[in-house]
Amino acid sequence: MSASEPTPDGNALSRIASWCHDQGHRDGYLADLRRLVEQESPSDDKALLDATAGLLLELLSERLGEPGRTVRHRHPGLGDVIEAEYPGTEAATGAAPLVTVVGHYDTVWPAGTIADWPFTVTDGTASGPGAFDMKAGLAQGMWALRALYALGLPRPTVRFVFNGDEETGSAVSRPYIERATEGAAATLVLEPGGEWGIKAGRKGVGIFTVTAKGIEAHAGLDPAKGASAIHGLADVIRALVAAADPARGTTVNVGRISGGTARNVIAGEASALIDVRVGTEEETARMQRVLAGLAATDPRVTVTVDGGWNRPPMRPNPAGRRLFALADAVATRIRAPLAELFVGGGSDANFIAALGRPVLCGMGATGDGAHARHEHVIVADLPDRVALTAGILLGLAGHNSPTVSIH
Repeated sequence: MSASEPTPDGNALSRIASWCHDQGHRDGYLADLRRLVEQESPSDDKALLDATAGLLLELLSERLGEPGRTVRHRHPGLGDVIEAEYPGTEAATGAAPLVTVVGHYDTVWPAGTIADWPFTVTDGTASGPGAFDMKAGLAQGMWALRALYALGLPRPTVRFVFNGDEETGSAVSRPYIERATEGAAATLVLEPGGEWGIKAGRKGVGIFTVTAKGIEAHAGLDPAKGASAIHGLADVIRALVAAADPARGTTVNVGRISGGTARNVIAGEASALIDVRVGTEEETARMQRVLAGLAATDPRVTVTVDGGWNRPPMRPNPAGRRLFALADAVATRIRAPLAELFVGGGSDANFIAALGRPVLCGMGATGDGAHARHEHVIVADLPDRVALTAGILLGLAGHNSPTVSIH
């Protein structure tokens, strides 16, 4: 994207907003969201993930017609990666620019959750497992492009990339996402938004398992012969927690501890699952040194650290700043200036930003409760969110000449 990327004219954005607020289109969007939520897709259930991938391809075809190009990268045990590309309208300079639209379809909710937590729309919110994180965003991306088709407005070439392993770290999908965003004028990530804002910065994420191994012994008869792995692990946990520096954006969470065999046995082994969040590469390096230097007070207890940095910190780069400026201009004409949000959670946008590519995250629905039972989407905000995405796509199309409307 160039620094001189034009903002779509107010008339075009007004038409988009009116189309998105049409009651029939709002009902259609909610119907698609219902279908996606009722099709469960926990990260660890291959059969359900495959069914959801099939539903996404079905919805794309229903809302946008057959893609010009479709690739389904299949993987045993994990969610497949879908790429579906819709050609844009030619710009004055030639071929339509490419915009990649990324979203994940896996959720943290186990199979069967929908039985006691069905999709509901009540009191202005839509709720159900995965509605906010992030099935609303998936539907939103399709309907945003549909708006441009329906109104006969210019559009970039849009490459949808849907992955089914984001909640577990995107180990399989990361290289596909990185390749799919190469050469793109912009990437829009459909993760949940926050109020009338999008996410310009995210923390880096480290996922580690710390294991302590000691010497088992009878706690009453031979305590001196033992070296407690649990006591050693406690030393390590204290050191890790002390290394956190929230003022610099660095936090440490011990999510689970396990170890030992019985109350009267000095533990021979213990482990802890550790989550580390960092705001900068400097803090990543500092925490890496802390992890490498972990040791128990008792030298007979050995400490090992497995895992690594799952996502680098996402910080605004020059290309991202220009993209945000376009989004803000579109948002201001549709509703109000955008809030620029910086959050602790990681997403697939972290990978893209680390490559120096223009990316906006948090393009999805407004709501609350990701990974919690109060997860919900604010229904009244859905039309403006769809219109915002459509307006950004229009701004990235490279020209403002009219095209033929299709229905």
